[in-house]
Order: sequence, then structure tokens, then C-alpha cells
Amino acid sequence: KVQVQQASDAYSQTVEEVLDRLNVGPQTGLDEAEAERRLERFGANQIEQRKRASTLTILLHQLTSPIVYLLAGATVLAFVFGHHLEGTAVLIVLIVNTIIGYATEARAVHSMEALRSLGVRSAHVRREGQAKVVPAEDLVPGDIVMVEAGDIVSADLRLLNTADLGVNESTLTGESMPVDKSTDAVPPETRLADRTSMVFKGTAITGGSAVGVVVATGVATELGHISQLVQGAKPVRSPLEQRLADVASQLVWLTIILTTAIVAIGVARGSDAVLMVSTGIALGVAAIPEGLPVVATLALAQGMWRMARQNALLERLSAVETFGSVTLILTDKTGTLTENRMTLASVCLPADELVPKPFDHGAMDGDQGPLLEGLLTIACLCNSSVLDQDSETEIGDPMEIALLRAGANAGLVRDQLLARHPIVQEHAFDTAIRMMATIHEADDSYLYAIKGAPEEVLSRCVAVRHAAQDVAFDDEARSEWGDLVERLAGEGLRVLALARKTGPSPDAPLYDDLVLLGIVGLHDPARADVANAIAACHVAGIKVAIVTGDHVVTARSIGRQVGLPVDGTEAIEGHNLARIDFDGAELRSTTIFARVNPEEKLALVHAFQRAGEVVAMTGDGVNDAPALRQADIGVAMGKRGTDVAREAAAMVLLDDSFATIVKAIAEGRVIFGNIRRFAAYLLSCNLSEVMVIGLAVALGLALPILPLQILFLNFVTDVFPAFALATTKGDDGVMQRPPRPPGEALLGRPQWRRILIHGLTLTAAVFGAMIVAGHVLGLEGEDLVTVNFLTLAFAQLWHVFNMRRPEGGLFRNELTGNRWIWAALHFCAALLVLAVYQPDLAAILGLAAPSLSMWLVVLGMSLTPLLLLQASGMLVRLVRRDVTR
Repeated sequence: KVQVQQASDAYSQTVEEVLDRLNVGPQTGLDEAEAERRLERFGANQIEQRKRASTLTILLHQLTSPIVYLLAGATVLAFVFGHHLEGTAVLIVLIVNTIIGYATEARAVHSMEALRSLGVRSAHVRREGQAKVVPAEDLVPGDIVMVEAGDIVSADLRLLNTADLGVNESTLTGESMPVDKSTDAVPPETRLADRTSMVFKGTAITGGSAVGVVVATGVATELGHISQLVQGAKPVRSPLEQRLADVASQLVWLTIILTTAIVAIGVARGSDAVLMVSTGIALGVAAIPEGLPVVATLALAQGMWRMARQNALLERLSAVETFGSVTLILTDKTGTLTENRMTLASVCLPADELVPKPFDHGAMDGDQGPLLEGLLTIACLCNSSVLDQDSETEIGDPMEIALLRAGANAGLVRDQLLARHPIVQEHAFDTAIRMMATIHEADDSYLYAIKGAPEEVLSRCVAVRHAAQDVAFDDEARSEWGDLVERLAGEGLRVLALARKTGPSPDAPLYDDLVLLGIVGLHDPARADVANAIAACHVAGIKVAIVTGDHVVTARSIGRQVGLPVDGTEAIEGHNLARIDFDGAELRSTTIFARVNPEEKLALVHAFQRAGEVVAMTGDGVNDAPALRQADIGVAMGKRGTDVAREAAAMVLLDDSFATIVKAIAEGRVIFGNIRRFAAYLLSCNLSEVMVIGLAVALGLALPILPLQILFLNFVTDVFPAFALATTKGDDGVMQRPPRPPGEALLGRPQWRRILIHGLTLTAAVFGAMIVAGHVLGLEGEDLVTVNFLTLAFAQLWHVFNMRRPEGGLFRNELTGNRWIWAALHFCAALLVLAVYQPDLAAILGLAAPSLSMWLVVLGMSLTPLLLLQASGMLVRLVRRDVTR
């Protein structure tokens, strides 16, 4: 008994060798019993999808933060030392943080999963000598499968026989043009895109028909191999997650050091140890910005929802900000930069001077209108594809459909032409001579319509049709037309020549004595919005490079159309990537990577990430999936993208527009600025609380504010202004600045310096209020604590206006014009009034109802930091302006 194995090298073996290896006859196929045995051995013809994020996974993700660990530690200590109210309050903060984070992330995940629906397909097979239809997942190695135009191939097939077979492999290889197939074996070293003896799972049959034998199913297929690369690609942590983790780690050590030092000082001064531990808990609560996780989550969720309204659907929250860090976009070509639809771009008709002109169906009314009409008539007649513009049905070779579309735009519909010139014979495209022909009735004679490869057609022509008469086609003319063909091909166009002849019989030699009508250039045009989007990327300091499986010439042509600097730079092909120093200048200066397979795309992403780039990878094909998964941000196309690509991506463009990526980058930059802004706000507020308690302990004073009051400030009155800051719109110049350095901290030295200055100013205001209230008004106990609490609370509310951009106006800026800022301030002020006048809440917080004199102290001292910081900022800017003059 022959030991059957899946054959990844079948493309280099003869048909007989493959059939013998699989122990199957091409006419009978497998019997059902053998098919069942092989199905049991090799498994279903399925590719495992990436595992969905479970509810538990999403929930646990909300708890993996140093800030959460600190809050949990504070909760445990509070309960251990009998501070049940404080412990319960911190626990509530933890629960609320977790619920909000879970709800927003789950919404994102479920939105993405709505896109992931793989259809069930069937396959036509030959078993026990009979043609049958079986579910595609039941295919096994050795099955004889029949495919025709319009089919999606369900397994890797070694072709046994073909009839004018054309296959669109763009989703697998990135090559936009259909590939002509044959049964001839190719050398073992042949790259995937050139294995013409195979058709692969997931590709589409564009024309003709074929019979093949299954040589690989499931994960053993080329598609399955790519899916394994996707599983192996490990996306790195987002820049925001890294930066927030860094800030949280800094806060952990700061909290531990401050708490330990102040508790030690208190004990050394003779204070009660239990009291000092309680004070340490208060300090820990003061140092931890409880609102930071929830505000960051809500800010990212808001950005995610805003992007969704602009047709960008994100899977994870942190991806929103990651766009703002992008320094490099590696973009696929087919379907991303281009429309993935062939179009007639250029036409060259016989004239005194051979000059290709852009196709314009309006030219039908010009001097060369009759010549253009004659050329398009032959293009529509010599055509085996189907175009129904009413039902938007397109079946067949994309180049032929492009010719039919051009003819229809010029008023030449194939069905109407066939009514005038009924078809007599059809000779399908012959891969040996690379031409096809159709023969039609034409009055008392027969019309031969010819199209094919220019060099073949030109070699068979004896005349060329001019407006007045046919002119002999001599060697000089043939050379001129040949030069024109090379010029068009050098521009990345797919070139076809069209010819005709007439005769009294349909049985004359097909390709002899032809009359040349002209040549046409077809291409997959660049999407209309891509050039402006790439220009915006360049202004924003973001490099864009094409990474495609297509040919260098085609990639250069598209790169030139969309504004990439491709001229004067070397394009690198996939087989040459091994010789490149991935960390060197050659990598960074290259804008075209062509004929690149999935493994090489993945290696490129790795290389750029090691070089310090934050990489966004765009694509729509199966071949893009591993790199999409590995990139910092993988961007898949929603309309034309494959399920596998969408499965691997962090974002899906519902409108397939490259310009949406630029909007996402701008949104990410704005969000980073807002996160930096509210993080500085929250930390300066928390620092003031730490300083107030720390200085009081160091001076031997009673606690100016209590732990529960600090929690109230941190999670109630701080969160709403911070979230309002997160809604601030970016300035007009957000995309005129270069990307932030990938290693730049969320809070660098300038931000920490401002946090320290702001924290000291707020602290001074509280001690000022304490002095006035205690020594001038003679307050003590709850009354004094109430003045301290309200002064700090209102000073923190007014402090939000210190977060404006320095270049903004004093009274008219992005904050004073933000209605959410004013709503947050009104709401928080109402909460503070409720906290002191609602008896139950006041009793829990340890506050007293303030008198008019107490309110005057609170308002006067709480406004002082805002006035001082604004005045000092104006003074610094005036000094700098004078220095720079």
C-alpha cells in the first residue's frame, strides 16, 4: 500500500509522479472509503482562526497595572488596620475602574468579531468515477477537483489539465495581474508567485477551467502555512501601554519611598506607630492617581468611537494612541494603494507620430474617432468575459473586463455588437502563441478579431490601419511600435495589441496577414485619495514604503502615481533581502520592496521594529496577514480585504481608504497630547496632596485632610476635569510636526518639572488657607479641615486652566472654548457643595458646613495658584520673546 503524504513540492514534479505518489487515478478519483480514511488521517480541510478573547481574558487585562496593584495593596492595609470605610472606598474605585475598562474593550472586541464570518464553500470532485459536490472541508489529498471561472479554490491543487486557465492570486502573492497556468512542472527553487503548475487554496479562478489533484489541505496548504506565521507573530506592547506602565512604576517607587520616609520620621519623633501606619495609608492613597486608569480608558474609548464614525474599526483600545506614535507605514499595493480593478489607461492609434494618449471615450468624436471605435469594437468582440453594468456582474479576466468597460463607456456594448456580428468561431487564448481570436459574420464576409501579446501580434501584421487607408507594415514601423510597447511596459502597464482581418471563409489561417489597429495599456490604477494621504504623511514626518508581491516595474509605477520618491532609489526584490543589513541605511532609504513573500514581509516588519520604528502595516491579502499581526498597528481593508487579513489586524478600514489612516494618526497624536495633559493634571493634584500630608507630618501637625477626603478628591472631583481635558481637540498643526521619538516617555523632564512646580503652588495655597483659617479666624477641628479640603479641591478645579498650550490665548484657548471643561467644573463644584451641606455625606467625610468667612478664605486661596502660574507663564514668554529678537 502506498503511503500517501501531503506534497508541498508537487509543483516541481510531473503529473504522473504526483498521481503515483498520491495513489489515485485521474479518471476515477478516490473511492468514498479511502476518502474517509484520508480525512481521518489528515483532518478537516480547515485553518484554525485566531482564538477569540474570552470574557475572563478581557477582565484580567484590566487588572494588570501597577496602579491597580497599589490600590489593591492600599485596600488590604486599610482593612488590616481597621480602616474599613477607607478600604471599602478604594475597593469601589478598583471595581469601577475594572467595569469601565472591561465594557469598552469588550465592545471593541465584539465589533471586530462581527466582521469575522467565514463562508462555507463546496467543491466539485471526481470520486469512484462520478462527479460529486462535497463540502470543501471534506477534501483530502488525492481528491480530483474540477474548477472553472468564478470558483474559489478550496485546497492546493497540482494541475492535471487546463483550458485557458487564469487565476487571481493577489490575496496570496500580492501580484495584481491574473496568472496563466499550465501543467508543466517548474524547477524546485521556483518562488510561490511563479509556480504555474499549481493553484492554491483561497485564490480565485478568473477564466477557463481545469482539473487538479489535491496535494495539500488545511494547515499544510500555502494559506495554512501563512496562518501559522500569523499565529507565530507576536504583536509588541503598544507605546501607550509601555508609557503608562513606566509612569505607574515610577509612582510605585515614589509612593513606597515617600510613605516609608514619612512614617519613619513620625515614629522617630515619638508618634504612635499605629497612627503613623494610618498616615502612611493616607499618603499612599494621596500618591496614587486612582482616576488615571479610568480616564485613560475613557479617553481611548472616546477616540475609538470617534474613529469608528470615520470608518476605522479598532480591536483594542491602546491601538488608538499607537497611531500617534507611527513613524513608518509599510503598505501593500494591490487593493490598498490601487483599486484592485484593471482599467484601460492608455491607447495608441496609428498616426504620423506614435504617441500614447490617456483613454478618453469622448475622443470618439474627434479626428481619430473612427480608429478608436474600430479598436474598441475588436476589443469587445475578441473577449470571453462578461460585464453587466446594470447588475454589476463581472465574470472573467480583469483585463478583458476593463476592455468591455471601456467599450461600454464609449457606447459599444458587446451584446449589441454580437447582434450585428454574430460569432461563428471562438479560439481561446493560446499560452504557446499568447493570442486569442474570434470570428464573426460581417455582411458577405467574415471578420477576424485578434488580440494578444504585442510582440506576437506585431510579428503577424502586414498592414496598419490609418484613417484614410491601410498602410504597409514594414520593419521600420514594426520597430517603432516595438519601442512604444517597451515604453508602456516600462511604465508598469499591461500591454495588448489588437488587430483584424476579413476573409470570405471562417477557415482561413487565424493569425496570418493581420491589420494592426493599435495597442492599449491597462493598469490597476491608484486610488484617488492615496496621493494626498501620502503627502500628508510626508509632511507629518512619517515614511511610507510599498511592500508587495508584485513586480518592481508595477510597484514603481504605482509609487510614482501616489507621490512616493521612487525615482533615483533602488527597489529591492524579496530574494535579495537576505543580503541586506537590516539595521543599516539601505533598509531605511528603500521605498519599494517587490516580489516579497509572506515570510519576507514578516522579516521586514521585525527589522524595522528592531531599528526603532513604530510600524503600521496595511494590507488586504492572505499574504499580508503575518506582517499585519506582527506590526505595531496592522490595518486591513474591510470591503476588499480577506477574512484572514481582517483576523490578523488591529484595525479594519470599513471604507478601504488609505486617507482614513492619516485621520487615525492625527487622532492618535491628539489623544497622546490629551493623555499627557490630564496625566500631568492628575499627578500635580496628587503631588499637592502628598506634600500637604507630608509637610504636616514633618512639622508635627494634625492631618490637614483625611484619607477618605483624598479618595473623594482623586476619584470624584479630579476625574471629571481630567476626562474633560481628554476631549480637547487638537490644534491645526498636529500633522505638521514630526512623530514623537519612539522612546519618548509619557512624562519627561519638562512635564515632571511642571508637575513639581504646580504641586508646590497648590500645596502653598492649602497651607496659606490653613494659616488664615487657624490664626485669623481661629478655626480648628472639622472647621479647619473643611477649609483645607475645600481650598485644595477648588484649587485643583481651577488648575485645569493651567493645562492650556503655552501658545494659546489667556482667555480664548482650547480649554476655555471646551464646553465639557465648564460642565465638569460646574458638576464638581456641585459635588463639593453637596459634600459639606448634605449631613450624611459630610459626616462620612468628616466635614462641617462652612460659614461665609470660611468660603471667602477658600475662594481667595484656591484662585491664588491659577493667578500666580498664569502670571509667571506670561512673564517667561515675554522674556523669551525679548531674548530671541
